[in-house]
Amino acid sequence: MRDLSKDRSLLAINSATLKPWTLEQLVEGCARAGITAIAPWRDIVQAAGIEKAGKMIRAAGLSVSCYCRAGLFPAADEAGRRVALDDNRRAVDEAAAIGARSLVMIAGGLPKGSKDLPGAHRQVHDGLASLLPYARENGVPLAIEPLHPMYTADRACVNTLAHANDLCDQLGEGVGLAVDAYHVWWDPDLPRQIARAGKRILTYHVCDWLVPTRDLLLDRGMPGDGVIDLRTIRAMVEATGYNGPIDVEIFSAQNWWKREPNEVLRICLERHQTVV
Repeated sequence: MRDLSKDRSLLAINSATLKPWTLEQLVEGCARAGITAIAPWRDIVQAAGIEKAGKMIRAAGLSVSCYCRAGLFPAADEAGRRVALDDNRRAVDEAAAIGARSLVMIAGGLPKGSKDLPGAHRQVHDGLASLLPYARENGVPLAIEPLHPMYTADRACVNTLAHANDLCDQLGEGVGLAVDAYHVWWDPDLPRQIARAGKRILTYHVCDWLVPTRDLLLDRGMPGDGVIDLRTIRAMVEATGYNGPIDVEIFSAQNWWKREPNEVLRICLERHQTVV
């Protein structure tokens, strides 16, 4: 495994970790800390302006480990599916403008009033297939991120690496995986599916699973504060040949978002070097 203890270039800071920082603050703070990669969410890039965001990131000498996020394909009717596809094309444009290594794709859940999970799965496949030619044309790899099963109904009906790997098999070149330890750590098939993923892994994310978890979305832990064996999962990921940054992404409304962001950034770096 790579030695994270001395190389800050192997750390990427996801903008969700440092709420409420703007893109300007994220870029300045990471550059000041000697961190060379960021993973911004669309809201702060759009707020800064797409062209300005790209120039700002490049001027600071930062790379973009991934761009968060697009997808959310299932809809109740064809009009809703067209809206989703149009928004995903805009996300591809944004990812290309800021030089993102990949665009993270969240499947989306069941359409309102629906109980048709297989139908939602088909819509995700078809949505990715419709978007893929545009993404290829613009040089933006699509990184499918399976989310924990607790999000199946409302956020993501792709919940396992096995399902995400199947989609990659079906869709071919230009589609890969975003592996987030928070979402996949529980899976008994994880070692086999990471090995199967191989070179498809485009980005790797870490935080920790707290016990108890008080909020299903907004109570994620700093690496080292929970029960995930992060070192073992990283070994699996790096055994595939993955050599990109490791993205610290923490949603924490009751803890880390209440702290001063520079303090959070410092602790992210410490945990990245000692725990991840």
